[in-house]
This record gives sequence, structure tokens and C-alpha cells, in this order.
Amino acid sequence: MAFTGLDYFVLVAYFVAIMALGFYFWARNRSADDFTAGGRSLPGWLCGLSIFATYLSSISYLALPGKAFVSNWNAFMYSLAIPIAAAIAVRWFLPLYRESGEVSAYSLLERRFGLWARLFASGFYLLYQVARIGVVMYLMALPMAVLFGWDIRLVIVCTGVVVTVYSFVGGIVAVIWADAIQAIVLLAGALLALAVLLMGMPGGPGEVIAIANEADKFSLGDTSFGTFSESTVWVVLAFGLFDNLRNFGVDQSYVQRYIASKTDREAAKSVWLGALLYVPVSALFLFIGSSLFAFYQGHPEDLNEVKTIVAEQQLMQAGVLLDDPSYGEQLSKAKAELTNEKLGDRVFPHFIAAQLPQGIRGLLIAAVFAAAMSTVSTSLNSSATLVMSDFYKRLFRQDSTDAQHIWVLRASTIVWGALGTGMALVLVRLTDSALDIWWTLSGVLGAGIVGLFLLGITNPKLRGTPAVSVFAAGVVVIAWMTISQTAVWPADWTDFANPLHQFLTIVVGPSLMILLGWVLVRIGWTGNQASRNDWSDS
Repeated sequence: MAFTGLDYFVLVAYFVAIMALGFYFWARNRSADDFTAGGRSLPGWLCGLSIFATYLSSISYLALPGKAFVSNWNAFMYSLAIPIAAAIAVRWFLPLYRESGEVSAYSLLERRFGLWARLFASGFYLLYQVARIGVVMYLMALPMAVLFGWDIRLVIVCTGVVVTVYSFVGGIVAVIWADAIQAIVLLAGALLALAVLLMGMPGGPGEVIAIANEADKFSLGDTSFGTFSESTVWVVLAFGLFDNLRNFGVDQSYVQRYIASKTDREAAKSVWLGALLYVPVSALFLFIGSSLFAFYQGHPEDLNEVKTIVAEQQLMQAGVLLDDPSYGEQLSKAKAELTNEKLGDRVFPHFIAAQLPQGIRGLLIAAVFAAAMSTVSTSLNSSATLVMSDFYKRLFRQDSTDAQHIWVLRASTIVWGALGTGMALVLVRLTDSALDIWWTLSGVLGAGIVGLFLLGITNPKLRGTPAVSVFAAGVVVIAWMTISQTAVWPADWTDFANPLHQFLTIVVGPSLMILLGWVLVRIGWTGNQASRNDWSDS
């Protein structure tokens, strides 16, 4: 599929503009606080757009239409839980971060539970961001490489360099402004794509709705309340609540935007804008997916082309090259074995490449890059912040100067940018099973951090050994619920496997930790009552 000169111009102009934005803010980073918190002077609407753009990664940009194309709108229940999580974050989490004076979200864990909790949360976050950066850039580059014949490694490296440079020179102010611009590009691209899609249907929106509705594409899923082993609307809603508490409540990248806002009111505004903007936009992407289903029903030859693209991607990941003598045979076999689930994430980029006119195609591809870059830049800045505050300053040089902090922040940005880009390059050849193992581990640790924060808020008297015991018990349960549903679990132990849907792991684990903490407080085993561990001391 041809990418024309006009498309290249639009895409390159976008990259140049983002780079220029970073250099524009270079002179404004006079201190570590400017680099990590923007001088705590930014308006809420700007931070809110940044939160939204960070939330909508390239994974969501491609996956949400894919979900609706393959199945239905079940994923929308996740979005409907966001306002509830945002309300909890504004009421309980945001005041803690604003009052603490710290730029690290996890310094609060040290005050409540001790240094071990802070280092655990920060260490996991740093490892998680390397993997997240790699996955986001890889999943963005993969369809681009196959659709347009670009070298996937070159796409990854170019994207990694651009994001790292503007994060390095501009700090969080450049990241937040770039995110705000990228949010506009994302929305404009999605609306343009939907307009072209609907105009391409002979019967317009009415035909789309009729075809999709007949195939039950607008359904929210199973509404039965007693089923917890399937992704019913209630299971997805509960998962959305706890997973978004992880995002809006304890994720360092979100917390930095709260701190960067100039007042408590502006910080709350940023939470609500980011949260409430995502809900209708997620519906927009799901409607794009339903419309794509209707479109490809009338264009079976295009759907066959999508199957070819997906099969080519699989062979690329497996290391099978075009000059392999058996390439044609392997491609045919891969196409024959494809399920609809494998096609979902690829129909939207295929439609962009095959159906959109010149210029608009370039804008939409820029939007896909924007979705990835906003997430990556945020990860780089928040990771550098934790390296400086939770490790360098806390463990090695408590008397360090601001100039040293700036040096560590910039060096960490480069290191994490290189590590994330390197991870994306590794994923080009990494097997799915290895990646699945990592996401399994990250799910266990991520749920543990959510539980640790909720434990601290709901059981303020619990500290020391009792807190460690509750946390350990919660992580064990989370690990069992997660691992017992994977291939690692022995076949002979099937009767002891987790019977609940995997979405409920992040619900049950933290809830159990809250319950155990409540029980220990009631029986009087609360641990050391040293005042330095009280969050209210901030």
C-alpha cells in the first residue's frame, strides 16, 4: 500500500513539531522541580488532556475498534467504571499527594509502612515501564511495517529517539504540552476516520447500525449476576473500578500531573477532565469498530487482505523471511489457522492505509504514533523522577544538590528511553509465551501495589510486621489466582485452579488485603505506632 509524498510530509511535520516543542521548553527547566513537576504551576485543563492522551495509548487506539469488530461493546463497561475511580482518587488519593510535598507517589508508602514498601513499589514501577514502553512501541510499529513495507526496527528506533529527545530536553512541561497536542491529533484522526468510513457505506450510518445491530455488535455482554468465570458486564465493571484505581490512584505518571497542577482545584479538574473525556472517546472507538465490521461485511476481498497482513506479521515475528523457500506455504497455513480474535487489532490500521485519501492517511498514521508517543514520554519522565527521588536521593545522596538531581533526571531519561526501545526491538523476535509470562508477573505485582495503598487508607493503624504479613498474604493469593490460569500450572492441580475470571484477580487480591487488615486491627495486632509513618504527618 502506497504512502505518498503528502502523507510523508504530514507525518514528518508532526515529528518535527513535537521535537521543536521539547527544545522550546529547554530553557524553562531551571530546577529538578521544573523537570518533574513543571514548577507546580500548570492549569488543570492542560494536565487533564495529558492524562487523557497518556491513558489512550496506541494499544487502545487499535484494540478498542478491534474489540467491537470481533465481539461487542463489553469493553465499554470498563470505561463506565472510570468516573467512580476518579471520584475515589479525588476524594482520598489526590489530597495525600498534594499535601505530601513529595514528587514520588511511593514516598507515602514509606511513611505508612516503611522503606521496603516504597522501594518495592518504585522498583516494580521502573521495571514495568521498560516493558510497557517496549510493548507500546512494538505494537505501534508492527502494523506500520507490514502495511507500508517499512523496516520495523527503523520505525521503533526513530520513534524512540524522538520521544527520548523531547522528554530529555523539555521535562514534564514539554511532555504535558506534547500530550495535549497529541490528544487533539488523536481525536481529529478518529473523527476523520469515522466520517470517511460512514461515507463509504451506501446506506450511511443507518446501514452501519442495522448490520452491526443484527450481529449483536452493540451488546454490552452477558448481564447475568451469578456468573464470575466469564467477562460479564459486572465482572468487567468491577475490574474497571480496581484497575482504574491503579491508574488514577497510585500510578506515578498520573500523580505527577496532580502535583504539577497549580492548585488543588486545578488538580481535581485534571482528574475529571482526563477521566470523563475518555468515556465518550472510548465509545467513539468502539463505534468505529462496529462500523468496520459493517464495512468489511460488504468488502470480503479487503478482509482477506487483512488476513494476509496478520499472517505476514506472525511470520515476521517468528523470524520467517520473504526469501524462505517455504514462505508461500507457511503464509497459506498461517492464514487458514487465523481466528477472528487475531484480526481485530489490524482492521483499523488496514482501513487507514487502504481507504483514506492522501494527507488524511498521513494524519491518521500520525495519530497512531501520537498515541504511542504520549504514553512513552510519560513513562520516561515518571521513571526518571523515581530514579532520582526514590533511589538516588533517598538511598545514596540525601544531601545532593539540585544540579545533581537535574543530571540524574536527564541521564535516567536517556537510559530508560534506550531500555524501552531495546525492549521493543527484542519483542520483534520474542515469543508470545515469554511476553505472557511478564504480563502475568506484572499483574501480580501491580495488584499488590493497589492493595498496599488501599490497605494504608482503609486501615491507618496497621503498620510494621502485621502490614507486611497482610501484604504477603495478598500477593500469594493474587499470584495463585493468576498463575493457576496459565500453562505453568500443573495439569494434575486443575481442581485447585482459580475458578474466577482473570479480571477479578485485581478485585479479590486488594479486597482480601483490606479485609485482613481490618481483622488484625480489630484483634489489636497493629504493629509499630511511630508517628513518622503517619500519612497525616506530611
